[in-house]
Amino acid sequence: MLQSTPKPQRKSVNTSIDSQLIKDAKALGINISRAAEAGIAKAIAAEKTRRWQEENKEAIQSSNEYVRRNGLPLAKHRLF
Repeated sequence: MLQSTPKPQRKSVNTSIDSQLIKDAKALGINISRAAEAGIAKAIAAEKTRRWQEENKEAIQSSNEYVRRNGLPLAKHRLF
């Protein structure tokens, strides 16, 4: 049996958005709330990625340096 995922709780907020953007979105039939939600979700994901990369900067640099010096581990087993 498939389990349904619960709908996210929605919350009304007040925000200021460029009036021309609102006009254009309405003219194109764009759901402004959903578009704003998608933009916020994208910004959150980008910031989480940036923070993870910053927190793991030394490990990433170390790994990249290892590959530069030694090549990819198990590279001889690659089929491409």
